[in-house]
Amino acid sequence: MSTKGILAARRTTGVVFFPAYDWAISPTHPEREERLLYTHDQLREEGLFDIEGIGEYRPAMAKDEDFARVHFCPPGFANVAGTPHYISAGSTLKAADLVLGGTRERAFALTRPPGHHAMRVVQGGRGFCAVNIEATMVAHIRKHYGVNRIAIVDTDCHHGDGTQDVFWHDPDTLVINLHQDGRTLYPGSGFPNELGGPNALGATVNIPLPPRTGDEGYLYAVRNLVRPLLDAWKPELVINSAGQDNHFSDPITDMRLSAQGYAALVETIDPHIAVLEGGYSIQGALPYVNLAVLLALAGLDYSNVLEPRAERNNSRTGEKEMEYIRRLTGEMQDLLRHPEAVPHGYEDDDGWWGRNRQVFYDTDGIREEQYERLRQCTDCPGVLLVQTRADRGGQSLCVFSPRRACAQCKATAEGTFHTARKKGLQAEYYNTDDDVYLRT
Repeated sequence: MSTKGILAARRTTGVVFFPAYDWAISPTHPEREERLLYTHDQLREEGLFDIEGIGEYRPAMAKDEDFARVHFCPPGFANVAGTPHYISAGSTLKAADLVLGGTRERAFALTRPPGHHAMRVVQGGRGFCAVNIEATMVAHIRKHYGVNRIAIVDTDCHHGDGTQDVFWHDPDTLVINLHQDGRTLYPGSGFPNELGGPNALGATVNIPLPPRTGDEGYLYAVRNLVRPLLDAWKPELVINSAGQDNHFSDPITDMRLSAQGYAALVETIDPHIAVLEGGYSIQGALPYVNLAVLLALAGLDYSNVLEPRAERNNSRTGEKEMEYIRRLTGEMQDLLRHPEAVPHGYEDDDGWWGRNRQVFYDTDGIREEQYERLRQCTDCPGVLLVQTRADRGGQSLCVFSPRRACAQCKATAEGTFHTARKKGLQAEYYNTDDDVYLRT
C-alpha cells in the first residue's frame, strides 16, 4: 500500500544514490558495491520513497577542476581516480545543489567510494579513499553559493585525517571528528591536541572514544561537547560525514553503536547534508542504519528501526568507558578554552611555520615525505607551501593561496609558483579567491 498522502516528511529530503557497480578494491574486499545495494533494497521495501517530501536523485559527475580546488595531485587526477570517484564526488555536489538551491531542506549522499582519508596532497589511495568527496563539496558550495562558515562533523569510526588535513589551516571550517581512539585503529591519528594549524587553532576538534563505546557514550559526547561547539560556532551549514563502521556488528572496528543510536546522534547534530563514508557490515547494519539516518534527517520517527539480532545488541557503554568519556569531554572543553600558542610539531622557519611529515598510502603502497611551510601572517590564513616527494615519483612543489588571502600572501604564492616554473620544477598552484589552478 502506498504511503503517499498518509505520511509526510517534516523536512523535505533528497537521497542521492550511487553504488559504483564497476569499482571494488577486490571482489571480497569489504568496500564493495553490496554496501549500498542492500540499503537501496531496504529503503524501497520500507516504502521510503513513497513518503511525501522524500525523493531519490541521480548523481552529477565531478570534474578535475572540482578536485583541483581541494587537492594537489602530482601524478595527475586521471592516474589516481577512476570514473566511480568522479561520480561519487559528483553525488555530494548534487546533494549540495539540492539543499543550497532550495529543492530540498536536507540531503543524504548514499555513495561510494568514500573519501575522508584523502588529504590536501594526493599521491595515491589511502584507507579506500582517492579524493575527498566532502571537501570537494565544500569547495563547490563556497564557489557557487558563497557560504562562509561551514562545520563538518565526521562520525565515521576511523579518524577522518584527510578532511582534517584539507581544512587544517582554514579558520572558517570547523572540523569535528568523533572516532575510535587512534591508538587502537587506523589511521592512528585524531588526538585531542590536534587542534588545527597556527592560524586556525580550535577549528579542528578530535574526540577519540575508547573501544566498545555504545549509544550512551556517543550521545554523551555529542550532547555535551559537539552540540555546544556547534551552537557557539554558529555555522551556516552543517555536514555529517556519516560513516557507519561504528555499528556493533561491523567486522573491522570495535564500537557498539546501534541503528537507533546513530539516528539519535544525527538528530542531535542536525546536519543539512549527510554523506556516507565507511560501514562494512553489509547486511547486518548498513540497510538499517541508513534507513534510520534518512528518517532522522527527514524529521520522522525512527524508533521502530531494528537491525537483525537486535535483541542481542550489546550497544550499552560500560561504566569504565563512560567514566573515560566524561573525563575526556571535560578535558576537551578545557583544552579548547586554552589551546597551545603554537601547535605541536611546528617550528619557526624565518617568518614561516614549518613541519615535516611522512604519509603512507596504504591502498597503493606509496610512501611520501612532505615539508610544509605556512607564512606567519596576521591578516589572513597564510600562503601554504608543501614540498612533496613520493617514492614512485619526483619532487613537486604545491602552492596554496587561501580564501581572503592578503595582498602579500597572494603575491608570495604567485611569485613562488612562477619562480619554480622558470626553474623547470614540477609545481602546482591554486589561488582560491580567483579560482585559478596552474600546473607546470
